[in-house]
Amino acid sequence: MESHQKDGALSDFFPELAAQLRASLGNIHLTSLALAPPEAREQDPALDAKAAVLDQSYYQLLRLVNNLTLSSFLSASDPLPLCDQDVVSVVRETCDQADSLAKLLGIRFSFVCAEQSHVCALYRESMEQALFQLLSNAFKFTKRGGAVTVELRFVGQQVVLSVADTGAGIPAELLPTLFDRYLHKDLMNPPPHGLGLGLPICRRIAEGLGGNIMAESKEGKGSCLTMSFPDRKTGISKVSDIPFDYAGGFNRTLLALSDALPAAAFRVNNQD
Repeated sequence: MESHQKDGALSDFFPELAAQLRASLGNIHLTSLALAPPEAREQDPALDAKAAVLDQSYYQLLRLVNNLTLSSFLSASDPLPLCDQDVVSVVRETCDQADSLAKLLGIRFSFVCAEQSHVCALYRESMEQALFQLLSNAFKFTKRGGAVTVELRFVGQQVVLSVADTGAGIPAELLPTLFDRYLHKDLMNPPPHGLGLGLPICRRIAEGLGGNIMAESKEGKGSCLTMSFPDRKTGISKVSDIPFDYAGGFNRTLLALSDALPAAAFRVNNQD
């Protein structure tokens, strides 16, 4: 009961805080563009390197603000507006966007799926966001030379999406509160690992798809987070979108993975 009360209170407070922060962030971004425009950065590697640090900080703060905005979504229980889409294509395209950044981190990155195509009921935007959140965690805690594997399977009328890494792993005492750690101040990770909203958002997305998410981990050996939801069809090929664009016109992949990337990823020559 106390946990639900905390959840509701935070979901009311966080979006208001996010709205105030977003306005200030907009001013910071416009000012940084005026001080270091892309054309100047292309001609001056030293300026580009300094501006990349500022850009990374901006993206990290914007990612945090977007997660704060979505905190009201955590206390909701409504299903997502599902329609029939090719889940293999959605996952593969998301992985393709992250592949070059994994190379920049020196991480071996792969997507595994036995099927080339599989249509089921999902909501593309939230599916992409959940996968990006899981990849951000995996990239963040996997050292250079390690591996991250995304696997998509279809088992017993369930769609099963897993993200496994060979990283630091999760201490056993933290696993029971992994998906609601933001409610437990004494268990939160220290900066710069944010407020711990990413995994709760993943859990809420899984629930919105009619499924769930679980974690397996061994400290020092890596982690595997697995989201599963019903393998079904709605008969609907397209639905009206609800607001779920967390990129705000910026590079979605850089924004989603900003906590895990080096500043070099934000140099103008690294952006598509």
